[in-house]
Amino acid sequence: MGSAASRVSPKPKYRVSKNADKPPRGIQVFVGPYVHSVSWTEPLVVQPNGVIGVKDGKIVIVDTIENLDSLKTTHSFGDNDIVRLQEGEFLMPGMIDTHIHAGQYPNAGLNMDLPLLEWLDKYTFPLEAKYKDTKFAELVYRKLVEKTISSGTTTASYFTTLHIPSSEIMADLVEAYGQRALIGKVCMDCFSPEYYVETTEESLSGTTEFVKKILDRKNPLVLPTITPRFALTCSENLLKGLGEIAKEHDVHIQTHLCESLPEIERAMELFPQYKNYADIYAQTGLLTSKAIMAHCVHLTDEEIEILKENNTAVSHCPTSNICLLSGLCPIKKIRNAGVKVGLGTDVAGGYTPSILEAMRHAIMTAKTLGIEGKETEPLTYREALYFATLGGAEALALDQEIGNFQVGKAFDALVINLQHDLSPVDTFPEQEICDLIQKFIMLGDERNIIKVFVSGQIVKSF
Repeated sequence: MGSAASRVSPKPKYRVSKNADKPPRGIQVFVGPYVHSVSWTEPLVVQPNGVIGVKDGKIVIVDTIENLDSLKTTHSFGDNDIVRLQEGEFLMPGMIDTHIHAGQYPNAGLNMDLPLLEWLDKYTFPLEAKYKDTKFAELVYRKLVEKTISSGTTTASYFTTLHIPSSEIMADLVEAYGQRALIGKVCMDCFSPEYYVETTEESLSGTTEFVKKILDRKNPLVLPTITPRFALTCSENLLKGLGEIAKEHDVHIQTHLCESLPEIERAMELFPQYKNYADIYAQTGLLTSKAIMAHCVHLTDEEIEILKENNTAVSHCPTSNICLLSGLCPIKKIRNAGVKVGLGTDVAGGYTPSILEAMRHAIMTAKTLGIEGKETEPLTYREALYFATLGGAEALALDQEIGNFQVGKAFDALVINLQHDLSPVDTFPEQEICDLIQKFIMLGDERNIIKVFVSGQIVKSF
């Protein structure tokens, strides 16, 4: 019998590398099971014998193995161009984090003892103020980009901090690692600590500068997003000015809405001229088809209608909503009302940058609301997969480019393996692909994500 040391599996050897591998020049064809979402009403489609062809980072074939020979002729590829998935593997779209605070990553897993507003004052603002140090910013942001990619996040909508130089470093890093990202310099000009605040003019001019710098990169994977922290730290003039910048440059918008009851009460104290919290953003030009509102735990029916009318999306952040004692968001009610919805980790209000954890907590949140009689039906694993992929793409107004496997879209994808030696998931004979999907969602982690592709580039291999 061997020694204990010889029986221990080696540590996983991930490779999340700067300067991601370039996609092959010719076509690359994946043969094996794939899963994806087609719509909210058809959240899971399973093809056990799929063929997906990729060329120049775009999907050019979506078919089945019975047509493989004819596909070889029509698309001019051979056996050397085929990647055959192994037993226990399947392909799925990359996961999308629609709300994550890059500057808060050092606090992930810490300081879960206070509700939102007190938590911001005691823990978050002091941390974010440190990003005037660009070396600190590079250290943190590099670790976060590596971690999110390793966790299967191919697209993330990042909040940075007030600081332009460190926000540019974030853009440098996602560009270097090959991740798809929206990046927003945070804006706040009032009711903030003296050590961490801007004037209205500084915030508007800084945002314009940052937006132009990101757009000048002409990198389709890296986009700017207008980022007022929330109405509690922004004057009306700042909100209106940011709305004008977003309109002028036709860029994305992200902020927080109706996260906690004390937050809503404070917003209405500061903006009594508006009929509700959502109306503040609507009347200042910040609710658009490219805007996403994080949390939305306590939306009224009137506010849901306002979001729908403006085609504005919601980022559901169930982990954070529980950790910061904000509440339980009735996400199926919001989605069934016609509002776009994606998932967010909300690091560091949420303790982990894993969208898998957000999927699990979304499922549990809906179950808890059902127990309390506030949701009529649970959230299924199929719907959780939709929120993590196509729903997130729709929420970020990127569903024409990513979110599922359709010809013409970018190949943002994960290869999942539940049966290798280091997998935390046990599988059993005769378990079908739907069983593997459920096990991955409920039990899997980054060790099961053996390859990550963004626009055809390998950005992680294991």
